[in-house]
Amino acid sequence: MKRIRKVFVAAGLAALLAHCATSPTGKPQLKLFPDSEIARMGVTAYEEMKQETPASKDKKATAYVKCVADAITAVVAPGMKWEVTLFDDKAVNAFALPGGKIGVYTGLLKVAENQHQLAAVIGHEVAHVIADHGNARVSAQFATQSGLQLAQVLAGAASPQKAQLFGLLGLGAQVGVLLPYGRGQESEADILGLDYMARAGFDPRQSVKLWQNMGKASGGQPPEFLSTHPSHERRIEDLTSNMQKALDTYTQARKAGRVPDCQ
Repeated sequence: MKRIRKVFVAAGLAALLAHCATSPTGKPQLKLFPDSEIARMGVTAYEEMKQETPASKDKKATAYVKCVADAITAVVAPGMKWEVTLFDDKAVNAFALPGGKIGVYTGLLKVAENQHQLAAVIGHEVAHVIADHGNARVSAQFATQSGLQLAQVLAGAASPQKAQLFGLLGLGAQVGVLLPYGRGQESEADILGLDYMARAGFDPRQSVKLWQNMGKASGGQPPEFLSTHPSHERRIEDLTSNMQKALDTYTQARKAGRVPDCQ
């Protein structure tokens, strides 16, 4: 029995090593599942989300959110079709899921004061998808929980396991399970998102103002060492240190005619 167990452990380690990948910034991460499978999971999570949370009936606000999202996805993933939904909910939140799905909550529009600040949020969430952070988290969970049947969980009725799976993909608190991305993934999404919004022609300087607004809206938060998320101050420091490069990209985008006007 011990010998058989050792064989399985060795095989598992070999499989993990064979599926180590790197993120867009060169950071190593585990990726056990094909993109098509992760995309299918994301689409399933999104469809269930739409059934549970009503979409906003405000056509102008919906068009505004879609305008910002389309401008970003057009330069980040040209040719890929993305579905965008504005959910009627006071939560100050947004998400993006594998499979080309973006959700924004109406509450966010009270904190993101203009198209540039909204672009900072959407760029950040899309970055999680482009960087395969959902795949990395699901893969890590799969690697540490033997016998996890993802297909059965996905196809079954609502359950804590399904909520956890959707949380790993990126829905997080939206399904009642708080599974925040790690600090490294959050920081990477901040920097990638800054680049994405600049490439689309949105002013990257507004990302700093956004997080200042977020700090005010949150009414304070725990110290960074008590949270998996970087503090608002740390985010602003990271964004500021990468701002000059983003401004250069922004200038080039504007010269190239990418001047979004989402009202």
